[in-house]
Amino acid sequence: MNVFVFDTIQEASQKAFEVFQEALANDAKVFGLATGSTPEALYEIMVNSDIDFTDSISVNLDEYYGLAGDHAQSYNYFMNEHLFNKKPFKANYLPDGTNTDSDAEVERYNKILAANPVDLQLLGIGGNGHIGFNEPGTDFNGHTQLVDLAPSTIEANKRFFASAEDVPSKAYSMGIASILESKQILLLAFGEGKAEAVKGMVEGPVTNELPASALQNHDNVTVIVDKAAASLLSK
Repeated sequence: MNVFVFDTIQEASQKAFEVFQEALANDAKVFGLATGSTPEALYEIMVNSDIDFTDSISVNLDEYYGLAGDHAQSYNYFMNEHLFNKKPFKANYLPDGTNTDSDAEVERYNKILAANPVDLQLLGIGGNGHIGFNEPGTDFNGHTQLVDLAPSTIEANKRFFASAEDVPSKAYSMGIASILESKQILLLAFGEGKAEAVKGMVEGPVTNELPASALQNHDNVTVIVDKAAASLLSK
């Protein structure tokens, strides 16, 4: 892993933007994207730049189960609001949270990923070490799946909803194996609340109790963090 530490989220996000620029310059065509507060500054930089994704394809990590794409807390809605409506791609793919046939949805999304191998995958990390919605205990050999969200994930995400009871308890997510098939991985983490997970990811043992530690098994990972998220790293 190549780890970069910056004083501010804005500086870190600018570096992440440069990683995207370099990937495009090297003919990357498929970008795996993430949602949540972590990539918001990066997406804002993209929107305000001249970066051109009109020949690119996006595939998203995950989507809440049970939320329609026009629901204000769906990840489809988030991506449209923060990026797609202002920076169009040739095609955008996300899991369909309204598909109650999970086997069919998993098969559909795995076929999309097989047809569109990811050149650069953007990730955040949960306080419990999850990437995508791959919670502690996740099988590293899994591909797309319908997952039960950990109580800590529901607690962390309840700030986006009226109450914890309104947070979906399940989500569709790319699996660890899907993520590791990406040619290049870029992970962002900001804030003291991510410090323990970042330390485990970078310096701890590879264990499915901290899913992000699986990234140690990939040969092209860039980790960009602020000082708070890097505060527990020993080097």
